[in-house]
Amino acid sequence: MIFKRKIYEEMLEWKRESEGQTALLIEGPRRVGKSTIVKVFAQKEYKSHLIIDFANTSDEIKSLFGNLSDIDTFFSHLKIFTGKTLHKRESVIVFDEVQMCPQARQAIKYLVADGRYDYIETGSLISIRKNVENIVIPSEEEAIRMHPLDFEEFCWANDDTETFPFLREALSQKKPLSDAINRKVMRDFRTYMLVGGMPQAVSKYVETKDFAKVDRVKRTIIRLYEQDFQKIDKTGKAAAIFKAIPSELHKNSSRFQLSAIGESAKSQTISNVVSMMEDSHTVNVAFHADDPNVGLELGSNKAAWKMYLCDTGLFVTLAFWDKKFTENIIYKKLLNDTLESNMGYVYENVVAQMLAASGNKLFYYTWAAPGNHVYEVDFLLSRGFKLFPVEVKSSGYATHKSLDVFCTKYSKRVSNRYLIYTKDLRKDHETLMVPVYMVGLL
Repeated sequence: MIFKRKIYEEMLEWKRESEGQTALLIEGPRRVGKSTIVKVFAQKEYKSHLIIDFANTSDEIKSLFGNLSDIDTFFSHLKIFTGKTLHKRESVIVFDEVQMCPQARQAIKYLVADGRYDYIETGSLISIRKNVENIVIPSEEEAIRMHPLDFEEFCWANDDTETFPFLREALSQKKPLSDAINRKVMRDFRTYMLVGGMPQAVSKYVETKDFAKVDRVKRTIIRLYEQDFQKIDKTGKAAAIFKAIPSELHKNSSRFQLSAIGESAKSQTISNVVSMMEDSHTVNVAFHADDPNVGLELGSNKAAWKMYLCDTGLFVTLAFWDKKFTENIIYKKLLNDTLESNMGYVYENVVAQMLAASGNKLFYYTWAAPGNHVYEVDFLLSRGFKLFPVEVKSSGYATHKSLDVFCTKYSKRVSNRYLIYTKDLRKDHETLMVPVYMVGLL
């Protein structure tokens, strides 16, 4: 199935604004739908197009990129090998899986300067050093990141175009939805959490409504990710960290504990692995903000971090990887809204996913509380000159002690404050209580 995706509008904006002055690089994890959206875009927005899939193309075509001293000869040979007709300023050439041919990526500089055609690149794990260490990264690239389907796109895939206009209006007016509507949207959102936003999983759900078949699709994707990590990190640390994500979030500790993977290596070694995993876009990493201020990146602690899967549907499957689908209690409990509080990490992962998909870098903050306890603000958003602290609850439980103490401690730095939970939209003094399905609208 081909789904309506928000990234299409970003691609249109690039085409209008760039006018051939830059190439568009679409990054994202494997199976997120990059190739599909680019193909649809090329077909709809150009008179003709040429797609070169570097994961499945001839050595003759790859060899063309070794010498671009004569651009006219390059294009004449390319047209002969592919049999494609291209029209000046009306055609696009797509480099699919461009990380498989670093020379093609390097050639973007000269192809864009030539100006005849538009260029779109797609890539997975594209920023990893081993793929680019021997080439000059072109400054003519304009990169955007593709995420799994968000909840609104999931609604579109299920022929629901009414829910989100209603939610936007309610949030803008800070107007409660009603218990009945909240229950209905929460049921849909719990389904989204289980299915996730990977297009193959969504397609299988739309076709069959069978969670067991959806789960098999997700397991295939997870195995691909694990194989990728094994290829790019021979030490096995990346794969071990990936597998440990659900258990580490379940512990509700203030950072990822390296002992979970039997690791006692130097922090710099792990820092490189985490950076590589973040570049892969298969995970979202939240760093501790040692100084919670609007310049969160400046005060972040790269040695203290939490990690989330890029897709909560994959997270649910990975959390019970060793169980058969019929024994996966998260499916049953989420669908029936009987998830115990110790499974709140599922909601934390989906909030991280939604915030990242909205363009936010992820940061969190912890500090000592009386009695050997720890206060924690799950996420910090930077807006203008102010911070928006976010606390996540996995239920309708509406207390927010950590949020209150943080806002008192840093009162001059804080503007909006949010408690994310499962009940209806409402205000509790200065705190806006936001249903979890609205996080992408914040």
